[in-house]
Amino acid sequence: MTEANAAIGIPATSASAAKPKRAGSALISRLIAGGCILLAWEVIVRMFAPAYVAKPSNIVMVIPKVMTDPLFWNSTAQTLGAVAQGLILALIFGTIIGLLLGRSVTMERMLRHYVNGFYAVPMIVILPLVTLWFGYTGAARLATIVFAAVFSIIINVSDGARAVPREYLEVAASFRSSKLRMYIEIVLPAATPYFLAGLRLAAGRALIGAVVAEFFAAIGGLGHFILYNSRTFHHAEAFVGVLLLAGFGVGFEVLVNWSTKRFLPWYRRDDRGT
Repeated sequence: MTEANAAIGIPATSASAAKPKRAGSALISRLIAGGCILLAWEVIVRMFAPAYVAKPSNIVMVIPKVMTDPLFWNSTAQTLGAVAQGLILALIFGTIIGLLLGRSVTMERMLRHYVNGFYAVPMIVILPLVTLWFGYTGAARLATIVFAAVFSIIINVSDGARAVPREYLEVAASFRSSKLRMYIEIVLPAATPYFLAGLRLAAGRALIGAVVAEFFAAIGGLGHFILYNSRTFHHAEAFVGVLLLAGFGVGFEVLVNWSTKRFLPWYRRDDRGT
């Protein structure tokens, strides 16, 4: 990169200095866009909506009240704890099934259409069945979370396993490597970028699955907290829960990006100043 810059007459330091500038301009653009959205929201609600409809100024006012409510934090712990458990189960089973689908023609022929079909099924459709099997309990929420998240992992990991260069596996086979070792030391690392893409999708779908299950089955958690406050016309309080869920999603994305840069330095994403 330095030689290319020198060839066109650009000092090496200018290329490195451009990255902080791009990051700063991107942050300013996001803040401006967010401010415009909040301002439009405030104005439109004040002009056209009933008084109980949430607006940014009301949400800011009720944040201290909600943050000191033990029920809110208990609901948050229930939802995020269930999401964490469901994601762990989805990662374990999704990775195993995805590797088998990606490297076994027989498994791919047997399961590919079923995986794609279940991935396209809306979560709300399976909730009546899940509540029949598990009752209106936390187990129904956990099953919904796993169902929502696992297929994103399976599809992405199988695509990554299928994309492993044949030469890598031929070299391993020539050294009499076992299939299990090839899966662990060659296929899985090569499929890591696909796995990370599936993990991002799975985390978002897991949150949605948890909230939808709490809406439908009246299970304690953030979804039930949001639904109860919405139905009792405490929309600002409900939006605090929504903002927490959004913050969790953003925080998970930041954690995945940091972990990628920290532990997978060989994996380079396209840097556009984001």
